[in-house]
Amino acid sequence: MAEAVGFDMFVFEDALLYRGKDHTNGLWESVSIAGALASTTESIRFGQSVVNSPYRSPAMVASIATTLDEISGGRYVLGIGAGNTEDSDYQAFGFPTDHRYSRFAEAIEIIHSLLKTGVAEFSGAYYTVEKSELVLRGPNPEGPPINIAAGGAKMLTLVARYGDQWNWWGWDETFTEMEERVRPILRSLEAACEAEDRDPNSLVRTFDLYSVLAPGFDADHGMSHPVAGSPEEIAEYILGLGSMGLEEVRCDVWPKTVDALAAMEPVIELVTHG
Repeated sequence: MAEAVGFDMFVFEDALLYRGKDHTNGLWESVSIAGALASTTESIRFGQSVVNSPYRSPAMVASIATTLDEISGGRYVLGIGAGNTEDSDYQAFGFPTDHRYSRFAEAIEIIHSLLKTGVAEFSGAYYTVEKSELVLRGPNPEGPPINIAAGGAKMLTLVARYGDQWNWWGWDETFTEMEERVRPILRSLEAACEAEDRDPNSLVRTFDLYSVLAPGFDADHGMSHPVAGSPEEIAEYILGLGSMGLEEVRCDVWPKTVDALAAMEPVIELVTHG
């Protein structure tokens, strides 16, 4: 439905379970889901919003990414981050929770080298690869885009060094609150690019907006400030984010139904042609 109504990109979680106070919510493993989407869609770009880096070895992540890019004909985007080690699936499935930044810094160097050049040689405290090579590579000469989720200074430096795209998120805020929180991060991102001698305009800025209520719908969303109202009002909010320099806004649409996605079609039309 997302593809049919004109969304450009579909993203999904890389998580395995969330334990609540009274019950546990489970999720299908995201690489398997990505393979299914790659083979059953035709035009929409897709990928995990953020791959949890500690779940898989970095060389394996690179191989997965280029394989999905091949299956989909070049539509896969590798969103990745250091991981949220507060989630209970790390303990439940045996993933490491220590030295999150340091692990990611090593992992993204390996992933970047493999996707951009096809080879990697690296020896670090957490990961080592010897003569690693992607013998089979997907349709993109430099691999699928690497989109790194980052908000802090050290992670933003890694975005400037290794990322094709940058990602952050927002939930349940007025536009003013969103702007006051995000603009300083964008300034830090530009500073990181300048420190790495990189043109900030060469980096695509993406944003996950987790609080969009589809026009004509009501839902038990638990939000004080949902992005809601008429298609024109929702589009105005999204275009306002665009005026801040955010080039792609991914809408987490409430309620979680195909009918709600279909109701977003006029919003997409306004944002695309507004």
